[in-house]
Amino acid sequence: MMYPKIPLAQSIIEICQQKGVQHIVISPGSRNAPLTIGFTNNPFFKCYSIADERCAAFFALGIAQQLQEPVIVVCTSGSALLNYYPAIAEAFYSQIPLVVISADRPQSKIDIGDGQTIRQENVFANHSLYNANLKENVSTENDNNIQMALHVAVTQKGPIHINAPFEEPLYETVSELQVQPEIVDFTTEEKHFSLGNSTVETWNKATKKLILVGELFPNSVEQRYLDVLANDPSVVVLTEKTSNLHHQTFIDQIDTLITPFTDEDFKAFQPEILLTLGGMVVSKRIKAFLRKYKPKHHWHVDDLRAYDTFGALTNHFETKINTFLSQLLTKKTIESSYKSSIATIWKDRVAKHQEYTARIPFSDFKVFDFICQNVQKDSQLQVSNSSAIRYLQLFDLDKSIQVFCNRGTSGIDGSTSTAIGAALASNLPTILITGDISFLYDSNALWNNYIPKNFKIILLNNSGGGIFRILPGHQETETFNTYFETSHQLNASHLAKMYNFDYFEANDEVSLNQQYAAFLNQNEKPSILEIFTPEKENNGILLDFFRRLK
Repeated sequence: MMYPKIPLAQSIIEICQQKGVQHIVISPGSRNAPLTIGFTNNPFFKCYSIADERCAAFFALGIAQQLQEPVIVVCTSGSALLNYYPAIAEAFYSQIPLVVISADRPQSKIDIGDGQTIRQENVFANHSLYNANLKENVSTENDNNIQMALHVAVTQKGPIHINAPFEEPLYETVSELQVQPEIVDFTTEEKHFSLGNSTVETWNKATKKLILVGELFPNSVEQRYLDVLANDPSVVVLTEKTSNLHHQTFIDQIDTLITPFTDEDFKAFQPEILLTLGGMVVSKRIKAFLRKYKPKHHWHVDDLRAYDTFGALTNHFETKINTFLSQLLTKKTIESSYKSSIATIWKDRVAKHQEYTARIPFSDFKVFDFICQNVQKDSQLQVSNSSAIRYLQLFDLDKSIQVFCNRGTSGIDGSTSTAIGAALASNLPTILITGDISFLYDSNALWNNYIPKNFKIILLNNSGGGIFRILPGHQETETFNTYFETSHQLNASHLAKMYNFDYFEANDEVSLNQQYAAFLNQNEKPSILEIFTPEKENNGILLDFFRRLK
């Protein structure tokens, strides 16, 4: 087998193999040549070459998101490393084990005017869980540092950074390993969790209990616990599409439910206990509600972190969700009209929703209604941020469909790259639903040799950042159109041709019906369905929807 001659590179590669980290996303460069040679010449590793470092990091993030295990990104020295930062921040807040290994110049070459050098040590300090700043010479300290970094990525679910200085020559190889790092088996003490009787008693006595579920990996909660919650008259469960949690009594269209609420309605809905599960929540309206009408108790369940999102956190239960629910839920229920009163309101909302959708013209709203009714079952949706994920919250989806979105930082910067990585790692057919600005921003994502043939993109092109027309401050001025909405007349047809995607387009209901069927049936190569909607009408139709619910 071929190995890099530099012992430090050998140590890194050998430790990664011994720790079972298999997926390596490499961006081209010279300083990282020892790592590239070592990883690509070892059959244990699955290596991918992605030229654009920002795309590479989000591509790796998508793989790690699906596999729920560490994925490595490798880059050369200098500004290449800084392009990883958006994905690092996303991994930090979404609890995804992304491992960055950056090649660096020796410390003596930093800040002396040498080319392609920056201060790489601790560059991600604010958003990485561990920073291993290695020394140039092989040592036990280096080996332990590398192993601790990988251990933290796995056990604390987040990004880590390993910075490795290499001196030239960089391309020399040997046929035998010169290092034998001592592998350390770190032990993580299992947390014993016991829910106190007082907590169970508080739960059982409360007549208004609201469960709000944020981002969750599919099948995170056992069905038996969902059934108990669904049958408790004092419990209302609100989920989102990214919750990947389903029961016929749960409400997954939060904004549709609460937007028409009056002050009196909000007070009636105000819970005694708020129990939050999962990660980030999309709905701004539910956040505003709970910040103003605070619960007496806010409990969050997560074995690692708890955010005081509503300024009311009273307990962080550091355990797995199923462990918590197994101890919380007893056969006792209390008489309450909390669930039934909300169910009555919800039934009325659903009727008005159907009535409104049936009569509106072609628009973003109409398109999302169509998409959600026609998405292939047993597939996964990757959804970009801003308008796309918010529109998706307003419609029913089949429970067999898994939904993912980069809600850690809610950025548009890597949605397509993440989706491609996820599609590669998942056994499910994958569709990315994205807006035009998000798609164009991450268009280098298509510069990728690993895109599955059945990968599909539904691109809604409303000629700009439509979400800014919904937010406060919208005015029909040159400043707004140019600097906020960023109006444009671009389309994806030439990008599709350049990257060998099949391209379909629709601009009304008839063409959407015709093109969607052909788009869905194309599995010989990746495809894009670009849907053009009316820029000026979309926001009015959406805002009118919420008014009509009253």
